[in-house]
Amino acid sequence: MTDSVPGPAQRHLDTLLAHAGGNPFDRHGAVNPPIYRASTIVFPTVAAWEASRDPARRFDVVRYGQLGTPTTFALEEAVTALEGAYRTALVPSGLAAVTTTLLALLKPGDHLLMVNTAYPPTRHFCEAVLGRFGIATTWYDPGVGGGISALLRPETRVVFVESPGSFTFEVQDLPAIAAAAHAAGVIVVADTSWAGPYLHRALEHGADVSVQAGTKYLAGHADLMLGTIATTEPCYLPIRTLVAELGLCVSPDDAYLALRGMRTLGVRMERHQRNALQVATWLSNRAEVTRVLYPALPDDPGYALWRRDFRGASGLFGVVLAPAPEAAVHAMLDGLTLFRLGVSFGGYESLVVPVDPRLFPGMATRHVEGPLLRLHVGLEDPADLIADLEEGFTRLRERSATEAAG
Repeated sequence: MTDSVPGPAQRHLDTLLAHAGGNPFDRHGAVNPPIYRASTIVFPTVAAWEASRDPARRFDVVRYGQLGTPTTFALEEAVTALEGAYRTALVPSGLAAVTTTLLALLKPGDHLLMVNTAYPPTRHFCEAVLGRFGIATTWYDPGVGGGISALLRPETRVVFVESPGSFTFEVQDLPAIAAAAHAAGVIVVADTSWAGPYLHRALEHGADVSVQAGTKYLAGHADLMLGTIATTEPCYLPIRTLVAELGLCVSPDDAYLALRGMRTLGVRMERHQRNALQVATWLSNRAEVTRVLYPALPDDPGYALWRRDFRGASGLFGVVLAPAPEAAVHAMLDGLTLFRLGVSFGGYESLVVPVDPRLFPGMATRHVEGPLLRLHVGLEDPADLIADLEEGFTRLRERSATEAAG
């Protein structure tokens, strides 16, 4: 049977999710790519072996397990299609996607512009590792937009965007930042883990490299570690070469699970957004809450940019509580039964974790006047999630009254 749907360049994202990742007839008709567990690859002739070592093909053919197997190649192809990229490299975690990309694009003496609301391990890497290698980092406000041109130096090589911000969820004007950076010959790297390419194709908005924690929404089931690096053509070879030189690789089992998770990404993201909007709207009307940090809410400062550049919202957002004793916040969180305490997101389950952006200089660009919680709304019924939080607020009020009575 021939393919009757439009060509790859014209297909909608949901169609790409269902079909990207190789041709079933290249694998004996199997719909899902099989799991190839392989370290050693053998060749029938010396000529075949020599052909596999061609520098122009070294990342395209199966010649050694660390460089890729049919399973990992299928995932690379699927992510590339979803991102609208030239090629994709796989690494073992989202953090590895960030760090490998920066190491590949920067050298001693270079300058990096890093948004000050970035994922804390990204901040640590800039301070502890890049600094040791003689690479300078300047932290910039996420609202800078095209004004970032004033921060560019002759030695600036990369501008790093994470939108929305990791704890405080500011939305950045990626097109304006990219236009200013590209005018100066500077590469733009975007961490897209919050929305992923299903909701925000960063390359279409000006990024040269899109990194994401495939651990999160791409996989969707809280059971694997994965990072993806989708690139434009000029950035691919230096990044993919460093991935190989560092010996980084993704297991075929994890690649298979990520591919399987991708098939339901569209319907899962729709449910995450629907649930999150219901929970976030309820929270925004609570007396115990000062504000909800969620770009999909019309009163959020980033709402206009979000509406312009994103196809939807994920299930991750922040909640600023009214000032309350620490013991009262702990009582609220300790008794939750559906929102589990955990630092990840993107799985089917709901999570909550207390965070303190004051620990990271410059991160609290919004005035956070009370305790800050980061919530991930999963796929449970939102009425049950709201009931869980309602009981938590009861504990918070009771413990606050006890603390006040002293």
